[in-house]
Amino acid sequence: MFQRITILHRIRLLFSKERESYFALYRILGFYPRTISYYKEALLHKSSTVRSAKGYKLNNERLEFLGDAILDAIVADVVYKHFEGKREGFLTNTRSKIVQRETLNKIAVEIGLDKLITYSTHSSNHNSYMCGNAFEALIGAIYLDRGYDACMRFMQERILHKLINIDKVAYKEVNFKSKLIEWSQKNKVELEFRLVEQTQDVSSPVFQSDVLLEGIVGGSGTGYSKKESQQAAAKQALGRLKKDSEFIDAVFAAKKARSVTVEVSDTAAVILNEDPVTVYTEDPAEEEETHDSTSDDKLAPISRPSLDEVERIIAEAEEQAFREARS
Repeated sequence: MFQRITILHRIRLLFSKERESYFALYRILGFYPRTISYYKEALLHKSSTVRSAKGYKLNNERLEFLGDAILDAIVADVVYKHFEGKREGFLTNTRSKIVQRETLNKIAVEIGLDKLITYSTHSSNHNSYMCGNAFEALIGAIYLDRGYDACMRFMQERILHKLINIDKVAYKEVNFKSKLIEWSQKNKVELEFRLVEQTQDVSSPVFQSDVLLEGIVGGSGTGYSKKESQQAAAKQALGRLKKDSEFIDAVFAAKKARSVTVEVSDTAAVILNEDPVTVYTEDPAEEEETHDSTSDDKLAPISRPSLDEVERIIAEAEEQAFREARS
């Protein structure tokens, strides 16, 4: 009986106005949608918001909210069963690495979801998480259309078993600082890590650092070394770049203002027959750490290294972090 219904459903699809959408989604999902409106909403970026019949604004943000929660539950379930006996902190970190936007963006592109997203060409050029957000919204659509079990099967059979090596992801340490440097280099944003204060906690010093993007504080972190505090600050800044649109706009507005100032300064230098001078600020409060002599936090101006050099540095840092995590 079930097979007969499936065949009849497929025959009806051949004559449906939405047949191309059904077939495109089938190639991604491995099944045909029952209620395709959920999936159309999941693929509707907020830059192309429309009004529903009831007058509500319609885009994929609500489904993204739902899918985010479902995805967290599914990945937590899978990670819990896969790593028997591992502690809560390890499980939490592993789940975070799998569901982070960078990973979801790559997954969305791998399965071809990026080609189905409806968005305005006038939308912000700085929204690098559009595909990852759409993937979460897709999970929300599957949940509403077919339930939790269907979401679990999709993630296990189509994503985790094919596109993600859970063990490799779990034991690879995320270097938030290098990721933030990579982002700032790609977007030509000035980046600075600044030591705010150093205090004493019983027997160990405690450091607090801020990270500034175009002079705007993006994150603050504490740790028992400057590197640890910078990692925490960088993680917070990446989180804001992921979700805080006002912060992103402020950073790029400051970048634009700086560019105008630099152009004026360069022009004045040419008129005076002088070479333009690059000025940047080092942290005056920065001091040697007694227990951590290797310091890479005195950054040169972000525009100085070549792109190849920065990519090499980032790759070496991540490879070293991976080896240390596995040892």
